[in-house]
Amino acid sequence: MASWRSRLREFLAAHAGPPPRGAAERLARARAFHADLADAGLAAPGWPAEAGGMGLALADQLDYHREMTRARAPKHPCPLSFIVAPTLIKHGTAEQKERFLRPLLRADELWCQGFSEPGTGSDLTALSTGAERDGDEYVVTGQKVWTTMAAQADWMFALVRTGPAGPSGAGISYLLVPMDSDGVTVRPLRDISGGAHFAEVFLDGVRVPVRNLVGEENGGWAIARTSLGHERATAFLSDEFRYRRIVDELFALAGRTGARSDPGVRQSLARIEASVRVLAANSRRALDLVLEGRDPGPAASVNRLVKAEFDQYLHEVALRVLGPDAVLGARAPSAPERGRWTHGYLMSRASTIGAGTSEIQRNTIAEKVLGLPSHLHETSEGSRA
Repeated sequence: MASWRSRLREFLAAHAGPPPRGAAERLARARAFHADLADAGLAAPGWPAEAGGMGLALADQLDYHREMTRARAPKHPCPLSFIVAPTLIKHGTAEQKERFLRPLLRADELWCQGFSEPGTGSDLTALSTGAERDGDEYVVTGQKVWTTMAAQADWMFALVRTGPAGPSGAGISYLLVPMDSDGVTVRPLRDISGGAHFAEVFLDGVRVPVRNLVGEENGGWAIARTSLGHERATAFLSDEFRYRRIVDELFALAGRTGARSDPGVRQSLARIEASVRVLAANSRRALDLVLEGRDPGPAASVNRLVKAEFDQYLHEVALRVLGPDAVLGARAPSAPERGRWTHGYLMSRASTIGAGTSEIQRNTIAEKVLGLPSHLHETSEGSRA
């Protein structure tokens, strides 16, 4: 039998081609690509074989992502699927794994994450969306916000309150909610790029079968940590190669525009080169913790902070390299590289906010990595004084 490397290269060669221009066409192509990839047994390199993955060792996973990046293979159309998937693999019932993992992998069903709520900021344990048990169903009422892909999603993995609030996220459960349920309303939110990548979701008496509960009732916060950890950990492998490619493309752009002759631009490019290497080192460190079965939280917070600020700086420099052409958006016929750098700059503004603000990451690093006193402890001490 041919090795997975040769089979993957043959698969990528057979599916090669430039990406379609339209968003709907790109989504359709990505879904078809990943369905074929899963059917060929070439998806989910890090998943165990019994869960439908390839079960590759770390070195092979690195090679896998290197091959995919080199071929410019379409990314999975729903990265959020790879946040809920590790949670289901670790905590789901046999029925849940059978029902959800393969459609998720093939992109037959898309997912959104129902964690953030209005008024709670980055404190997820303060959520108020309630789920009241009624026989074999939960009745869910509340609101979620900044929900990526909510308008396209078939399912939401949500944190809901099933018990009284308490320390360490007490009273929170992890529930899988069908987005086509009666009582679900999705209202898109337009962002600075002109797109509607986020939405607010209203849940008004939505009935969800108890069989969609992941883990134990009121035990959802511990389970959510699996999702939160993998939100940062599962992308580590591909991010390393993706950012390396983007930096190389920025260097090539600077050469074509002549911006590389500017000493200031050269200095900025040198800083970017150093930063992308730091990012790769941080990614490897956090990934090692995941593979050892340890919580990548502190290392992931370091990586999350470094990546967010790197992403913003990278695109700021890209606009300097473009010069006057930086004002051309993706719809302008003469926009360099279809306006990708300008669009990337606009999207990067949210990098230091989404998935935990940079301020929250710094607090986590200070407390969990450096061992400094909790900011909450200092606040309470100050108030007593």
